[in-house]
Amino acid sequence: MSNSHLLMKAGFITSPAQNGVGRYVCQLQRVVLKFCKNNGSSRGVRDFIESDLVNFAKDHPGVVVYLKPRRHRGPVIVAEYLNGEKQHVYCRNFTSEVVSKWLTLLKNQQGNHEGMRLRKMWHTDHPSIQGPWTPYTFREPSLNLAEFPNDKLSSPASLEPSATDRLIEAFKKQQLKELE
Repeated sequence: MSNSHLLMKAGFITSPAQNGVGRYVCQLQRVVLKFCKNNGSSRGVRDFIESDLVNFAKDHPGVVVYLKPRRHRGPVIVAEYLNGEKQHVYCRNFTSEVVSKWLTLLKNQQGNHEGMRLRKMWHTDHPSIQGPWTPYTFREPSLNLAEFPNDKLSSPASLEPSATDRLIEAFKKQQLKELE
């Protein structure tokens, strides 16, 4: 095990657990669009502000949008989440559509947890090495090599009776006993 985790900050995810089970709570709190009014690399952000920003604000009333013009700087989108994390996206020479897609992506995320060693509420000295269970875990191994359709596997004689067939047989036996 490496010691690279010693330099990372450790913490718990502070966003609501199972977000979307009861009701969805958008984790994006505020968006700051920083752009230059004259610089050519900010053209896509300026086009987005002129054409699509009002629609974005109407569609997402829980997200506060700030515009911050600044001179001779590249365009940046700063997203701030409910858990206090900030995420910066440098938007140099982006088109209006790409800016819109980035805002949608930032809105759908839970916050930036990269560079954080996530801690758990439980601990075990003997973790499982078996791996996850799948529906194919306990299947018959001969099915792995069989080619379908297979007459041997699909013949009624090779199949054991189902629970319904067993109940029907038990019911018929009970009726025969009552008639005797």
